[in-house]
Amino acid sequence: MTVVLTPYWSNGVQKLRAMLQRKHTLSFSRRASNFHRTLGTLAPPKLPKGLTPTVLDDETHYARCLAQLRSKDKPLEKYIYLSQLKEHDHHMFYKLCLHNMPEITPLIYTPTVGDACIQYSHIYRKPEGLYLSYKDKGNLGKIIRNWPRLNDARISVVTDGSRILGLGDLGINGMPIAIGKLSLYVAGAGIRPDSTVPIVLDLGTNNQAFLDDPLYLGLRQKRISDEEMNAFMDEFMHEMSTAFPKLLVQFEDFSTDHAFSYLERFRNKYPVFNDDIQGTGAVVLSGFLNAAKLSSAASGRPLSSHRILFLGSGSAGVGVAMQLMSFFKLQGLSEEEARDRISLVDSQGLIYNARGPMAEHKKFFSRRDYAGPPLTNLIDIIEHVKPTALLGLSTIKSAFNQQVIEAMAELNPRPIIFPLSNPVRLSECEFHEAVTWSKGQVIFASGSPFPVQEYQGRTYYPGQGNNMYIFPGLGLAAILSRASTVTDIMVEASSLGLADSLTPEERELDMIYPRVERIRDISNHIACAVIRAAQKAGVDRNQDLRRMNDAQLSDFVKSRMWIP
Repeated sequence: MTVVLTPYWSNGVQKLRAMLQRKHTLSFSRRASNFHRTLGTLAPPKLPKGLTPTVLDDETHYARCLAQLRSKDKPLEKYIYLSQLKEHDHHMFYKLCLHNMPEITPLIYTPTVGDACIQYSHIYRKPEGLYLSYKDKGNLGKIIRNWPRLNDARISVVTDGSRILGLGDLGINGMPIAIGKLSLYVAGAGIRPDSTVPIVLDLGTNNQAFLDDPLYLGLRQKRISDEEMNAFMDEFMHEMSTAFPKLLVQFEDFSTDHAFSYLERFRNKYPVFNDDIQGTGAVVLSGFLNAAKLSSAASGRPLSSHRILFLGSGSAGVGVAMQLMSFFKLQGLSEEEARDRISLVDSQGLIYNARGPMAEHKKFFSRRDYAGPPLTNLIDIIEHVKPTALLGLSTIKSAFNQQVIEAMAELNPRPIIFPLSNPVRLSECEFHEAVTWSKGQVIFASGSPFPVQEYQGRTYYPGQGNNMYIFPGLGLAAILSRASTVTDIMVEASSLGLADSLTPEERELDMIYPRVERIRDISNHIACAVIRAAQKAGVDRNQDLRRMNDAQLSDFVKSRMWIP
């Protein structure tokens, strides 16, 4: 006899009921469970007659759920509603997502997810994902194996909550970032919902407001030391690879230094990538490829002559800068020449060698051709560097003010302005400002969504450099090819695939990113490009895909996309 624990709800509390089963019965039960789980990916289960209203059909219920969502007047209330809907009917949740991507995406991810993280300990309903704390060190493997779908797991988003968006250290309250990201993997690329594993590593927080909050759900202690964290991460990654041998791990919103160090520490040992560094860089490279063509067409200057100025030199800023070196290499420049086309600005101004000591991750792009007094004013830096493109990853609201935009417009017939900080309230400028101050000449992309603008009788479409264009297709490709590592070539392939996915109509409108409504087609295009890159790098363990031609591979990828 075997004891089977069955969960049930009583007065709003989840409890367990113990039942005895013979071993052969349990075996059949497991097979049936697996069978029904497979069916569950195709169609939601039907309740017996009498347990639902007389007239309940999917299309009407879809309209009902959408109306319920739109009846909420605050984004956070809509987020809570969607979270509850996903828990009770994930098929309907993802159906809403797929049919209303422009409306739903800002609610389940940026910018609303930022508010959901801040309020997480207050709006918490029930657990979703794995919660691993520093107190569990030495016992992580056993706890990880408590995950109920060990054999199904294919992708995990892991955060330690230390740098959530531009909101700082949120501790365990960073869990909604992992949940939201995985929802986009499902909606954007059709990765099966039961194969996703959101994880938050509770290693303390230096946010005193949370430590003083009686409702805070995490450890009430300051963050552990780097040495302690390194040992914890080594154990964590080893146990993850043992418990989930087919899992791709995405690191999300670690602090800048840890983001770089853990990517380098684990990328050649496990299938892992960091979306803040690699995903952001890939999506910006894609947008910049298309923006640079428009800008060069207006100026008559070659693509190789572009110069890029970054405001912000954290993990995202440096990661994007590293990825944009690929743009210049594609134009035939050497690595040193490509590096010289990129300049970074931090809180102390232009980064250059003669300025003095600096963080290790900033040194690569430190200017060697300037040794004068510090340049701290952005206008002065623009006049010195003479950039064709200005990119913001600073989380400083209104850093790109009217003077800055006008200075860029004086230097360039079509200036490239990318305020990429999230959420909207931390964006360096807004779309309507950039259009007006540049007199309609700006080529614009942001990290958060902005509405279409009318200016002097013309309609302008804002680009959104949202990582969700990249990571769903990249993740799907890594899963299907069973990539042993995620290489730089694979990340670059995802970027080039996105840049190439614009339709003729979208190019006619001067759009630099495709419409998000086509996300499944875009993810298919990206996944195929990344799979080919994995094959070229020799890191694909599913070598059956090598025998497929491009059309067959595209059909195969599409067939593996889960549809609600």
